[in-house]
Formats: sequence, C-alpha cells, structure tokens
Amino acid sequence: METNQTHLIEINGVKLEVDLRTAKRIETLQVGSRVKCLIKKYNDEFDVLPGVIVGFEPFENLPSIVVAYLENDYSSASIKFKSYNAKTKDFELVADIDHNSLEVNKTDILNKFNRELEKNRIEIEEIEQRKQFFLDKFGVYFADQAALQAA
Repeated sequence: METNQTHLIEINGVKLEVDLRTAKRIETLQVGSRVKCLIKKYNDEFDVLPGVIVGFEPFENLPSIVVAYLENDYSSASIKFKSYNAKTKDFELVADIDHNSLEVNKTDILNKFNRELEKNRIEIEEIEQRKQFFLDKFGVYFADQAALQAA
C-alpha cells in the first residue's frame, strides 16, 4: 500500500504541490556561493548578471543577504553591492547551479579594470601638474598678501 507522498507548500503566495519521492534538495547559500542576479533595469526590462554572496546580515526585523554582482559591458566592468531581503522589489537571486550559463571572462574583466586604473593614473598626474603649476606661477599672489600682512 502506497502512502501519500505529496505535500502542499506555499512560496511567496504561490501554492505548490510537491511529490516528496522526486523532490530535490534545495541548494544552500553561503558566503562565497555563486548566484545569478535578476536585476530590473528600465521599464520592464531585466538583466541576469553573475554574483557572489559576500555576507549575511542577521537583522532581527529584516535579515538580509549581501550580494556583489558584476556589471560588464563592451567598455567597462563594475562591481555593485545589493542587500537582498523580504522587501527587495527590483532584484532577485538564485543559486548558479549550472556554472556555465553566465559567461565571465576573467582576463577581459581584469583588462577593463586595468584600463580604468591607467586612465585614473593619467588624470591624477594631470591634477598634480596643475597643482605644481599653481604653486610655481601663482605664488606672487600669496607673496603680496604675506607682505601686506607683515606690514
């Protein structure tokens, strides 16, 4: 005699009937877990981006998962952070169990970061040169003020 192996469960208001004979184990998330992030863009458009769990915040009223996700386009890459909790409306996440559906090319990402670093180094050098020019050429303004204050 076969016993009833189904149970009714509710997830975010959706009732599901689960057959316990074929149910699969739910993946657990921990710091360092790979995830896929569904992020709302403009209007009703969404992007699926690669992410990593970087922390858990055990707030009493609103426990949250902290996720770092990668935005990568043709010219730049950036890492953004999101706190995911029961009140999050524009962001969802799931475990990345297939490990190859979101292509992340490490070399490409590092090259984009290196280009941004070089661009910022050049900008810093230009600012330092302008500062030195100011100190060298505009010192006469301050020498006159010092002379007036000494008199």
